Amino acid sequence: MSDFDFIDFNRVNPEGFISILNDDLLRKHLIDHAYFDMTTIREWMKKKAQINSMPGCRIRAVLIEGDLKGWCGIQPDDSGFEIAIVITKDAWGSGLSIFKEMMCWAKTLGHKEIIFHLLDTRPNYKFIERKAVRVKKTELVGRIFTSYIIAVDR
Repeated sequence: MSDFDFIDFNRVNPEGFISILNDDLLRKHLIDHAYFDMTTIREWMKKKAQINSMPGCRIRAVLIEGDLKGWCGIQPDDSGFEIAIVITKDAWGSGLSIFKEMMCWAKTLGHKEIIFHLLDTRPNYKFIERKAVRVKKTELVGRIFTSYIIAVDR
């Protein structure tokens, strides 16, 4: 059994997401957004649950050793579908394993290609660069991202 689990958002206490998504260290690697409160986190969770119900999408909370550490998902992108992984700093060592599992999801969901956008605050990741068929800079919501276009069957 792995040290992480993926669960539906309806099984997560919203307060757990507030402390994660309002963490200033994590926020510097995310698109700018207002700090969450109980109302806005419930709205955000509802929106992610709606995305989860769309064809080709899967959104899950990430538990590591039983503790909520963030969320991940395959969600729509302007040019297809993207992978998102948002986990606490103490869980960053699990990011590669989560990414690999999500690539299995992408294959199961029938994707041929998937995009992984990382803010320019993040370092380049050799593993992801090797998997990518193309790497480009992308501007989204006024921020610059390194976008890795990854063939799912690779």
